[in-house]
Amino acid sequence: MTTRVLITGAYGQVGVDCVDTFNGLIPPGGSSFLPPVSAGEFDVIGVSHHDLDVSNESMVTRVVEMIRPDAIVHLAAYTAVDKAETDEGTCRAVNVDGTRFLAEAGERVGAHVIAISSDYVFDGRSARAYVEGDERNPLGAYGRSKRDGEDAVSASVSMIRASWVMGSRGKNVVRAVRDRLASGGEVRFVTDQVGTPTMAADLSRVLVEFVRHRPGGIWHVANTGEASWCDVISAEAEILGAGSVLPITTHELNPAPLATRPAHSALDTGKLHRDMGISMPHWRDGLQRLLEGAE
Repeated sequence: MTTRVLITGAYGQVGVDCVDTFNGLIPPGGSSFLPPVSAGEFDVIGVSHHDLDVSNESMVTRVVEMIRPDAIVHLAAYTAVDKAETDEGTCRAVNVDGTRFLAEAGERVGAHVIAISSDYVFDGRSARAYVEGDERNPLGAYGRSKRDGEDAVSASVSMIRASWVMGSRGKNVVRAVRDRLASGGEVRFVTDQVGTPTMAADLSRVLVEFVRHRPGGIWHVANTGEASWCDVISAEAEILGAGSVLPITTHELNPAPLATRPAHSALDTGKLHRDMGISMPHWRDGLQRLLEGAE
């Protein structure tokens, strides 16, 4: 039986990989660490912001009732972390209200909803990687919106916290500095922000398992291994065989970012491995695939 899947934010960096993955394709930078998607397993409907403004409740209700999906993968989000400090109302309309509207509409038609949250719900003061039940204490407007988006839905929703997401398509740090590194240039990146890098292609593959199994509750999904941004970009320079990376601290950034980032927001994915049997590849492996598959 074919499962109809509605994907919001289908043209974002995770969305494009997600649409490919649910259609049985391996997106650029993807891998086969989980069982493949069968032909005809999913009927995929991907929508952009122009098709569906998730902050508009009546539009959400109308679209969901028209499509009547079996599952909703909700990727549409306000992700401008610094802009959110001066535009918190818009941020909350998308990340809090929009998530609630999709969850409620999905429940009415019997669809399982999978939504994406963030490591920014934590304050970064933990000496170890965060587990799902750790206390949340976001440091900025974006993190608050993600925390409140988590609280706006029932436990039947599968709420996935992902971190430092990067894909071979769309905007991200790795793509932004690639040409400069490849030409032998120098870039500056911080050593005092540590997290768990996540490849969009690998995250998309895990999302398939969440549609298949519909577990509900909060889950941490990230590639294995911790890194600073300096570590990530240094690895990129090494893979490209060109460029150099100058380590700096957050206080040395000029101009200073508006939003405060958590210093250590690594996500522990033990629950994902223990309860769903999923072990994601190491972030270095994912980065290599991303750079080799990037357009």
